[in-house]
Amino acid sequence: MDAFYASVEQRDTPELRGKPVAVGGAAARGVVAAASYEARAYGVRSAMPSVTAKRKCPELIFVAPRFDVYRAVSARIREIFTEHTDLVEPLSLDEAYLDVTENRQDIPLATTIAELIREKIRVVTGLTASAGISYNKFLAKMASDQNKPNGQFVITPRMGPDFVAALPVKKFHGVGPATAAKMQRLGIETGADLQAKPLSFLQQHFGKSGLWYYRIARGIDERPVEPDRPRKSVGAEDTFAVDIFDLEAALGELEPLVAKVWRHCEAQRLRGRTVTVKVKYADFQQITRSRTVAVAPGSASEVGAICGALLGQVFPTRKGIRLLGVTLSSFDEGAPNQDGQLRLQL
Repeated sequence: MDAFYASVEQRDTPELRGKPVAVGGAAARGVVAAASYEARAYGVRSAMPSVTAKRKCPELIFVAPRFDVYRAVSARIREIFTEHTDLVEPLSLDEAYLDVTENRQDIPLATTIAELIREKIRVVTGLTASAGISYNKFLAKMASDQNKPNGQFVITPRMGPDFVAALPVKKFHGVGPATAAKMQRLGIETGADLQAKPLSFLQQHFGKSGLWYYRIARGIDERPVEPDRPRKSVGAEDTFAVDIFDLEAALGELEPLVAKVWRHCEAQRLRGRTVTVKVKYADFQQITRSRTVAVAPGSASEVGAICGALLGQVFPTRKGIRLLGVTLSSFDEGAPNQDGQLRLQL
């Protein structure tokens, strides 16, 4: 979807149309969740601190997020997807992979299906979507960004290797700023530079990810589209109006995050054995502390106790803490025991 959250707000509030809009908090510690294309023209981007966004665009209008509305629109869009194929792998509320090799209408061209889906989305929701069409997931993702907003782009098998070769590595899906900077230090600026590095070199410098970079540099991605992909983690985080220096205050802020994560896991009948605490300091340095236990915690208080022990490892601190997060992962298969008893590891 094109600037999904912001586009929904502009659709529902006509006076916002054509104006720079940011969905998120306008407070000093707020963060932009989504920016309209009018705001993006000023350099406003998602995950940008609100104060920075406002500095870049003084006319920026902040709107509080309405996730219940976004989820409802997303559900309707996914219904449109399933009119064509059951092989739909959602990535988020506004993005998904579709495998249309075999489709319900026996339409021979994926480009035609993309056009039909985008038009149906426009008619049903009043929103625009962009599509990338290719022979694997990596290239489809790369293609989806080429003609935004309200467009589509095709990367054929013949085009694939040359397209990747010309692309800056910082634009590769899955290559974040830190990895891009490391690649730059190693003399890797483009896909062609990445192609030139032997597998041994990439594995030496990037470990397990080296094989992945070696393959995508050649346009190779054999991952299937996986509908109903199992959830790997559940998390929650909060940014504070005032930096935290005291452990007791930090533990207090951790409690509602643990409760939120636990409510979600209870609703989905999930039990996670790995507990992770995320800490972001006032200077934006970010660290995590994790612990994996043999038996998944059976209550919010058990999760909270682990979080408290992990958080205690970073105190005392000379730097203020601006954000805390809690994540549960390493989920056990199947539902938790009905009698609530912990399983013995034999």
